[in-house]
Amino acid sequence: MARVCLNNISRRFNAVTAIADITFEVPDGEFWVLVGPSGCGKSTILRTIAGLEAATSGKLYIGDRLVNDVPARDRDVAMVFQNYALYPHMTVAENLAFGLKMRQADAKTLRDRVETVAQSLNIAHLLDRKPRQLSGGQQQRVALGRAIARQPQVFLLDEPLSNLDAQLRDDTRAELKQLHQTVGITTIYVTHDQVEAMTLADKIVVLSQGKIQQIGSPQAIYSDPANQMVATFMGSPPMNLLPGVLQGDRFHIHGQSIPCPAVLQTVLRSAQGQRFNLGIRPEHVQLAAQPHDAHLSAIATVIEPLGREVLVRAELPANGTTAHVLNLQVPPTHMPTVGDRLPLQLDLEHLFVFDPTTGERIKH
Repeated sequence: MARVCLNNISRRFNAVTAIADITFEVPDGEFWVLVGPSGCGKSTILRTIAGLEAATSGKLYIGDRLVNDVPARDRDVAMVFQNYALYPHMTVAENLAFGLKMRQADAKTLRDRVETVAQSLNIAHLLDRKPRQLSGGQQQRVALGRAIARQPQVFLLDEPLSNLDAQLRDDTRAELKQLHQTVGITTIYVTHDQVEAMTLADKIVVLSQGKIQQIGSPQAIYSDPANQMVATFMGSPPMNLLPGVLQGDRFHIHGQSIPCPAVLQTVLRSAQGQRFNLGIRPEHVQLAAQPHDAHLSAIATVIEPLGREVLVRAELPANGTTAHVLNLQVPPTHMPTVGDRLPLQLDLEHLFVFDPTTGERIKH
């Protein structure tokens, strides 16, 4: 096991910069997740750590060893790809043992390690099968097992669950987290699925357009986002965004208004008449008990019962301009019908204010 340290790593392909000035350190034994939209550079970072891509600039350490010029086979990392990359002509046992054979491990070590890994992943009954005889979930476990059997210093996982159906993905995600707690190997995991990121990670690195937007614990990323990109990417349903113009101590939104939080009034004192994007998560929007308690009024347009809660999509009347949508969650006992006018109360302690041009968050 070892730490992984990236110091101002960049990777350029001709005139295109895939990643720029990437700096972070994954401590020994932790599980970090790189997350972001497609094309943000997360897989390029993983491939650079693995040695499959060469950094254009910056320094990369695995443990205390500078590995910029160390070939992939000598970096002592194990990578699990999205398509599993199993050898189709080999049995499960032979796939599990492949990395150890390349290291010229003795027969007893091969046999013991394969048996141990197969038991831990519940694939011992599959050892004589070929990959084509396995389900997607079983193939994924074999790919993980092959990496584990090598006992590398670092695991690198590139969207390993994306080919699984929803239920199997949930089950395998839980097993993967439990497995890491048992094995304790430094792990860097790439995904575009923010639910995977939130549930698996010790720390999350949020990326956009080849640059780091924020690094933090899942809860910190969710409750204290650095900017509008992070705020809207992390969370399901996503954060609501409404355009508001500051006038006095209130934000005006298409003929309605909500108070500017007191903690921001000093910071925004010179911003009268300026437009901002106001963000609030669906769980912080509620149906008001009485109409006079409401901050906003909206029309219910879509009702999605989810069992223990109901997801409601509502539109703010916009007088000829594009209507703005608010998502909120209500208990089944208060389920509205399409067309109802909803009095909405916002928890203003959880209102975020963003610069509409830069996306940066306005903080007190």
